[in-house]
Amino acid sequence: MAAAQRRQVWWPGRMGAAFGPPFLCLVCLVYFIQGFRSFVWTAVSYQMKDMMKLSPSTSQFLVSLAYFPWSIKPIYGILSDCIPIKQRKRIPYLIISSFLSLLPWLILGLSQSLRSSSNMLTALLIVQNLGSAMADVVIDAMVAESVRSAGPEFAGDLQSLSWSSMAVGGIFGSLLGGYALSNLPIHAIYVVFSALPFLQLVSCMFVEDSPKGFQSAIDEHKYVDNQSAVSAFSEKGSSEALRYEGTRRRKGTRKYNKRRPLSKQTEANEQHNGSVNSSLSLSLRSAFFSLCTAFKQPTILRPMAWFFFSNVTVPNISTVMFYYQTEELHLDASFLGTARVIGWFSLMLGTYTYNRYFKHKKLRNILVFAHVGLAIIILQDIVLVLQLHVQYGIGDKYMVLWGSALADAINQFKMMPFLILSGQLCPPGIEGTLFALFMSINNLGSTLGSFLGAALASALNISTAQFDNLAVGLGVQLICTLLPVGFLFLIPNEVTGLTS
Repeated sequence: MAAAQRRQVWWPGRMGAAFGPPFLCLVCLVYFIQGFRSFVWTAVSYQMKDMMKLSPSTSQFLVSLAYFPWSIKPIYGILSDCIPIKQRKRIPYLIISSFLSLLPWLILGLSQSLRSSSNMLTALLIVQNLGSAMADVVIDAMVAESVRSAGPEFAGDLQSLSWSSMAVGGIFGSLLGGYALSNLPIHAIYVVFSALPFLQLVSCMFVEDSPKGFQSAIDEHKYVDNQSAVSAFSEKGSSEALRYEGTRRRKGTRKYNKRRPLSKQTEANEQHNGSVNSSLSLSLRSAFFSLCTAFKQPTILRPMAWFFFSNVTVPNISTVMFYYQTEELHLDASFLGTARVIGWFSLMLGTYTYNRYFKHKKLRNILVFAHVGLAIIILQDIVLVLQLHVQYGIGDKYMVLWGSALADAINQFKMMPFLILSGQLCPPGIEGTLFALFMSINNLGSTLGSFLGAALASALNISTAQFDNLAVGLGVQLICTLLPVGFLFLIPNEVTGLTS
């Protein structure tokens, strides 16, 4: 009877009782901002194209460079997992990341000289992505820790809340981004968006961060190494204190009595610092050991290698396609925002379809389906560029909308197994490090693929006024998309999309 009554408790109330309203609000806000970034990054794309007059290949290169901080997420995970600030493990790093996310947008909004320099714009975007990536790592770790404390029955609820918040942010960001570009100057868009990182910064003040998480990574290993290290240090400190006292006695009792309290305080501080340093060192060793242990498993190492290869071998020319859609097809910002909204809805539909029908299938079959589907989407882009659809009375806008919807939906069939695989191997104490390392493998591959796309666009002499070779570039992308299918032997045949 009691269990039935608990199940009838309203879902938000149950979540609030388990995690606390401040924490839930912070999680929703961080993920909402991650999705709402489309609001401001659309403005960045138009600034590079219209105000700076950059070529498609140059814009593709600068955007790829700006997103590089997402490829080194394990560094942020190690910091938040193993090096607490004032005995607080996560919140200080979330505050730092919020400040890093806030400052670049304010500078871009208020300084016209910095806004007009491509080098300064890229540097500020790198800083901004550094803050966003760090916030992503920290909040992922906080979610993992909270689920572990509250119980596994809340895992699906908290993850659903996170993804829903990001999807809502993406929908609103895409809708409002096109409207803002039509009615506001670009620098005003930067200032408006900076309100969200500021709100995130303020929200951090209301969330408690227990230092207990700092101990979870080292509890299993500290009882021998930590005790021996502290004991050895204490013996060393005691002998040095005795020699110090003997020396001071020879110089007179009065001076010795004045110095003695300071000596004891110094000795205590040194012992405390030695204990903390020993714990930090042990925590770092434990984190590294856990990472190595996880990657020794064939069901982890080989799929991760495949996911990296599948991204790095496919040239990403999305920025080039943005130039083509705006310069050649003359599609406005409002329409492109609408296309992204449809993409976000398709992403949610793809997630539901995967969870409902595909997660128990073999991972190899799922990934074959995903890459063949992505190849069909690229084939549709080739049809769009060659204008073969016009003879059938199909408009450019319908082709763009259909392609955006299918691409985001099919991408989920590749991302969902990767996310599930990454999320299931987060040992206590290194949640941020391990999950961030898995995600960085994917992000680094995507970043290198974007650099490859910039090089391809440059080699084909694609410019703002010259898209004759774009179909050739898409053909290369099509072939490269099918290449990873031939390396699916890296993934064990028995692994499913659920990876349980």
